[in-house]
Amino acid sequence: MSFIQIENVFFSYDSEDEGQPVRNAVDGVTLSIEKGEFVTVIGHNGCGKSTLAKHLNAMLLPDSGKVYVDGDDTSDEEKTWDIREKVGLVLQNPDNQLVASIVEEDVAFGPENLGIAPAEIRERVDKALKAVGMYEYRHHAPYKLSGGQKQRIAIAGILAIQPQCIVLDEPTAMLDPNGREEVMSTLLRLNREMGITVVLITHYMDEAVPADRVVVMDSGKVLTQGTPEEVFSQVELLKKHRLDVPQAAELAFRLKGRGLDIPAIPLSVEECAKMLGEVLQ
Repeated sequence: MSFIQIENVFFSYDSEDEGQPVRNAVDGVTLSIEKGEFVTVIGHNGCGKSTLAKHLNAMLLPDSGKVYVDGDDTSDEEKTWDIREKVGLVLQNPDNQLVASIVEEDVAFGPENLGIAPAEIRERVDKALKAVGMYEYRHHAPYKLSGGQKQRIAIAGILAIQPQCIVLDEPTAMLDPNGREEVMSTLLRLNREMGITVVLITHYMDEAVPADRVVVMDSGKVLTQGTPEEVFSQVELLKKHRLDVPQAAELAFRLKGRGLDIPAIPLSVEECAKMLGEVLQ
């Protein structure tokens, strides 16, 4: 079994309008995530990706279907804390996760609640802050930090629990380009250097480019999935469902529509520049 196994999951929120049909926020999703993988889940607002994210650490439970984390059923209440130690969830707004007036105290909050010994908490906090590049800010007040820095502190707080997987629900949605770059480089480093499984929920297509796998959701269902190259080469399918593609892929798609021979859809600026150089020659 995969590290996270999602099997035919349905979930709907209670309808506020009586007599109105209930729409499934997650509509029959089956998906697996391997240990050490970097998976990006993309889609427009309301497609069900954030709802799905909350199923991965038992914040929400399926109406039907099953979610397993490292073999544990998320609907088993006796396994809830074990699952949440293995899968940490980072929310969109870091202010909703920062609870202390000093950075290092905030990062220590999770391990303290787990009953970890003080000496080990000190070690975990320092290690987590160094992992996200925020150790020098350990004595600062979180409210004085930038959005990107706050989000990195929120990630450090999850890291201090020592999860095997981090799920991030649109963590860059409220950040400027610099903050987005800070968070993305941190996630890639945690995944590539520390082997932490990362599940990133986002509506920024460019953030999906460095992932191992991209899952596209629409109307509560998985529309398509595959490597970034496989997914973003399906430009017409994505546009049919009102989804964007990375800017490099968009340019190549338009040039191809004008009759230029484009052998492969580029995903990055560097790949696009190389492609244009070859085409113009």
